[in-house]
Amino acid sequence: MKPKHFISLSELSGAELDALLDLSARIKAEPQRFATALQGQVLAMIFEKPSLRTRATFEIGMLQLGGHALYLTNTEIGLGKREAIKDVARNLSRWAQAIMARTFAHETVLELAEHASIPVINGLTNLLHPCQALADLFTLREKKGRLAGLKLAFVGDGNNVAHSLMLAGARSGMHVTVVCHPSYKPDPRLTERAERIALETGARIEVSNDLAAGLAQADAIYADVFASMGFEAEREERLRALMPYQVNAAVMRLARPDAVFLHCLPAHRGEEVTEEVLEGPQSVVFDQAENRLHAQKALLVSLMAGG
Repeated sequence: MKPKHFISLSELSGAELDALLDLSARIKAEPQRFATALQGQVLAMIFEKPSLRTRATFEIGMLQLGGHALYLTNTEIGLGKREAIKDVARNLSRWAQAIMARTFAHETVLELAEHASIPVINGLTNLLHPCQALADLFTLREKKGRLAGLKLAFVGDGNNVAHSLMLAGARSGMHVTVVCHPSYKPDPRLTERAERIALETGARIEVSNDLAAGLAQADAIYADVFASMGFEAEREERLRALMPYQVNAAVMRLARPDAVFLHCLPAHRGEEVTEEVLEGPQSVVFDQAENRLHAQKALLVSLMAGG
């Protein structure tokens, strides 16, 4: 049997996404009920990029589920250099019960999934960040009581987080507008994929460079760093282009009065968001960060214990 992987939220059905979010809520409310759900199981974690939230939440999550997480950096593995990616996948499949990989190239995670006989989880690539988007949906459902019909405005660089939020919104019936500089639009292939899914759910997926129009009636505003990992060489160029898209108090006022502010962190205060907004009453960024733990525990249980 081919294992079930978690590479992109677009691969989930609406029912599967709802079930994951429901399980996230149950695990958050009664964590002790799941304390032995993955007893004796091992999650192999491959990191090409550094991480606080991804490493901590997966490692702590496995511990709280009764299992163990094995931390492997690219120094030890040398994906595709010291050892072929397909060989890494096949070796880890003999020892562990799942693989989580945080890589630069999206193709690396796809190749791991192609050759692994255990579930592979996309912990982040330059193209997608589905674990973050799963936690974001969980957070919005907690704060707003629903997802269908909400409007989320992502402001800044049309990056991997923006891609996953478009796919997540499309699958859940949530409208997503990416407001960005014309030079930093989301990948058109991902935009088209989200638009196709949205036809099934009634969601709207839009890309705009107009802050006022893009944020009108938004229930949530989302920001991310202007220069993601792997794009640091473009930092000054990106700052010049994207500073007009900084989320500040005036930008927050373009949305609904009860709009919440989200950020996947780490945040660069004074760049993509001001201190006033990040630390303000509308900010839910640390609830959002906490929910990485609960949503990923649900994901691990679903993939490794059959949900």
